[in-house]
Amino acid sequence: MDLEARKISFVQEFLRLQNEDIVSGLEKLLRKRKAELIENNMAPMTQEQYEAEIDQAMDDSKNGRMIKATDLKAKINKWG
Repeated sequence: MDLEARKISFVQEFLRLQNEDIVSGLEKLLRKRKAELIENNMAPMTQEQYEAEIDQAMDDSKNGRMIKATDLKAKINKWG
């Protein structure tokens, strides 16, 4: 069974659940596993990467490729 079929089967089974304890347990497990995956996929930045990001930021600033925080907040508020 491929991943898509397994997910559909799982969702169907989940929707039939009537026990709140099982649903709560599955929610906790899902949150825990997602957090573990995110943590495991995060790698510290190397010194070279850090310096390259700083150089890029300085270049962006020098060449006017920036937006003020207040302008960005106003733009985001228009999304809602």
